[in-house]
Amino acid sequence: MTERPFDIVLWGATGATGRRAAHHLARRCGEQNLRLAIGGRNREKLEAVRAELPEASNPIPLVVGDSHDAAFLADVTAKATVVASTVGPFALYGSALVAACVENGTQYCDLTAEPQWMRAMIDAHEAKARETGARIVHACGHDSIPSDLGVQFLQDAALERYGKPCKRVATRVTRMKGGFSGGTAASFLNAMKLRETDPNFSQLSVDPYALCPEGERDGPDGPDRMMPIEVTWDADLQAWTKPYFMGPMNSKVVRRTNAIMGYPYGRDFSYQETGLTRGGIGGWWAAMRSTLFGRLFLTAMAIPATRRILQRKVLPKSGEGPSKEVRESGSYELVLVGEMPDGTTLKARITGQGDPGVRSTTLMLTEAALCLAEAADRMPVGGGFWTPAAAMGALLRDRITKHAGLSFEII
Repeated sequence: MTERPFDIVLWGATGATGRRAAHHLARRCGEQNLRLAIGGRNREKLEAVRAELPEASNPIPLVVGDSHDAAFLADVTAKATVVASTVGPFALYGSALVAACVENGTQYCDLTAEPQWMRAMIDAHEAKARETGARIVHACGHDSIPSDLGVQFLQDAALERYGKPCKRVATRVTRMKGGFSGGTAASFLNAMKLRETDPNFSQLSVDPYALCPEGERDGPDGPDRMMPIEVTWDADLQAWTKPYFMGPMNSKVVRRTNAIMGYPYGRDFSYQETGLTRGGIGGWWAAMRSTLFGRLFLTAMAIPATRRILQRKVLPKSGEGPSKEVRESGSYELVLVGEMPDGTTLKARITGQGDPGVRSTTLMLTEAALCLAEAADRMPVGGGFWTPAAAMGALLRDRITKHAGLSFEII
């Protein structure tokens, strides 16, 4: 095959998340001598983004077109080794791009946290991706890299130390400081609308194994409920837990990793992801208050009239995102507790610097795209639909530790 003119194309470079991804990719591609292009539908906005990027020896090329123009996307993806996408809601703007990457054997990564759309893309294009060699890797941001690579890191440590994997892992989000972008809000709004029109939406949402291959959708875990009114005590960490908004999405990705890798965590592996407060009555009340607020918010979003009010008055608009101060001062921490078959526990801690929803997530996407561009010959898998851990694993973990402000440690 002839050499493609672009190593990486960033699609959706003019949104709040896309602008940050363009900045990080321009810097890192300059360091690695990779050829970057940025794309979107508005040339004027793309030129404004390009003017703010770190200086390069040559101007970064622009690719201008529409997310629904199949001919245009076919041409762009044929010219790119890797496409990284930030165009949420992906269910509205991402399907044709995935199809074009699959057809042209182009590597692809994105920031989606939309399991219904992921399921649809897998079902539609898995066989063709295997044929063309296109590695399609969804969920390459804060959803779901810390959870997915974190569980893999903990299980690798368990195998090294005890010779077998943990049978159960509980991830507790102990700190989360930051904001969220208009793209994230738009994806959530679209999900709430799909809930009203798609008869399969609710069933897939609660199915813990919805992203696993057909015939591999059984296991010990119960339904994934986004915001149940449930506060529980964690005896290992001596603190109260509360529902974590993105827990159901991240959990589906972790379980898919286990299934498509041939069950390295075991067929009876159980996974749970929640938030954590603290001990005592104060911790219980903090967990319950957060749970009730989350439930109230979801209820309001489920009602069209109140959803429109929240959309106008509260949620960020498309293209908006947290301030620079919030982006730079944000941080997060996850503690993973693994239980061995004999009851022994093993714990890991993952920390991230920067706002998780924009800064940290775009740094992770940047390193995922670079990994696909530079380390394809060292990956254990070929074409197909993969999770970050299954496709890139330790290759990506090393990169995000060095370049994206994350740390992984056994505690």
